[in-house]
Amino acid sequence: MPSKPIRLAFVVSHPVQYYTPFYRRLATRHDVRIRIFFTWHAGEAPAHDPGFQQAFAWDIRLTDGYDYELVPNLARDPGTHHFWGLRNPSLIDRLLSWKPDAVHLTGYAFYSHLMAIRRLSQRDVPVLFRGDSHLLDKQQKGLRWELKRFVLRKIYRSITGFLYVGKNNYDYYRTFGVPESRLFRCPHSIDVNRFAESNDQLEAEARRWRKEMRISESAKVLLYAGKFEPKKQPLQLMKAVSSMTISDLVLVLVGSGQLEKQVRHIAAEHPDMFRVLPFQNQSLMPVVYRLGDVFTLPSAYDETWGLAANEALASGRRVLVSSKVGCAPDVVESKADGYIFISGDWADFQTKLRDLFQKPADPAALRARAARFNIDVTERALYHALEVILPRRRV
Repeated sequence: MPSKPIRLAFVVSHPVQYYTPFYRRLATRHDVRIRIFFTWHAGEAPAHDPGFQQAFAWDIRLTDGYDYELVPNLARDPGTHHFWGLRNPSLIDRLLSWKPDAVHLTGYAFYSHLMAIRRLSQRDVPVLFRGDSHLLDKQQKGLRWELKRFVLRKIYRSITGFLYVGKNNYDYYRTFGVPESRLFRCPHSIDVNRFAESNDQLEAEARRWRKEMRISESAKVLLYAGKFEPKKQPLQLMKAVSSMTISDLVLVLVGSGQLEKQVRHIAAEHPDMFRVLPFQNQSLMPVVYRLGDVFTLPSAYDETWGLAANEALASGRRVLVSSKVGCAPDVVESKADGYIFISGDWADFQTKLRDLFQKPADPAALRARAARFNIDVTERALYHALEVILPRRRV
C-alpha cells in the first residue's frame, strides 16, 4: 500500500510572482499535498509598493492552480515593512487543523511568523525555513551584532531545516551557527520557459520596440529594469555610462520610484544616450529583457538575491551585477554568464561592460544555462529536504 501524500503547508505573507509556478508544479504531484497560508493578502487587489511608489497588481494570475487560504491579519498597519505588520491570531489553529506533516515558512522578522516557529516547534511539527539573507552589507562586530547573533541562534534552534538559496545565504546560516546537517540547498528559481520559449517572436517584438525608441540596430544597449531608488544606484549608473566613450552606447532604464524625477531629468539632458520607460508588468518582461544586449543590476546594498538576473539569462542576455548582489556568485558562474563588478568601483564596471560589448554572446547557450534555476530544480531539492527531515511516515 503506497504512502499517504506528504502534507506540506506554506506560510508566506502574500503571493509572489516567482513562487507561483513552484506552487503550481507541487500541486500536480501525487505524493505531496500543499496548502498556502497567506498572512498579509492574497493579491486580490492592487497593493502599494513603496519602492515603485505606486499601487499595482501583477497582470498574471498568482493564485490559480493550487490550494490556499488567506489568514485574517489584525495588524493596525498591515504589511511586511515592519515587525508588527503581520498579526494573525488564528494562524496556528488553522495550520494545525489542516494537519501538516511539515511547514515551509518564509521570513522570520514578523510577529506571526516568529510565533509560528515557536508554537510549531513546541508541537513537534517540522519547520523548513526559507530566506535569502546574507552578510554582504553587515558589520560583523559591536553590541548590535552580538545581540543579533544571540537572538538568531535562539530562534534557529527551533527550526528543523534551512533551505539556503545560494552561496551567500549558506554563509549567513553557517555564521549564525546552523550545522551543516540542517542545511539543504534549494535555489531561487523562475519559470525559465516563460522567458526562453517563443524566442523568435519575443526578439522581433523587442526589435520593434527599440525602433520605436529610435535606437539604431548597431547600438550597444545596456538595460536596467527595477526600482528607481538609492540602493539600486540608477543615478550613479547613468553617470558611469555617460562618461564612457563607447560609440552608439544606449542605456535603457525601465521602472519607477523615488528617484524617477532625477532619472528623467538626466535622460532629458542626454537624449541620445538614455531612454526611460515606465514600470512594466510581468507579461511584458520577456520582451523587456530583450531590449538590451546586456542587463545590469548595480545595487549597493540590501539586494538579497536579484531574480531579475536569472530572468535576463533565461532571456538570452548576459548580466553585469554588483558584488553586493546576493545572487552574484551563483548566477555568474563564468564569463559566459557575464561579470561581477566591485560595488562602488565604477571604473571596474566600465572595464567589464566594454569587454562584454566586445565579445559576442551566445543567447541560445545562455537560455540553456538558465535551466539550472528552473522550478523543477527547486522542486527536487525541496522534496529531498522533506525526505531527510520527516520521520518514518505512516502508510
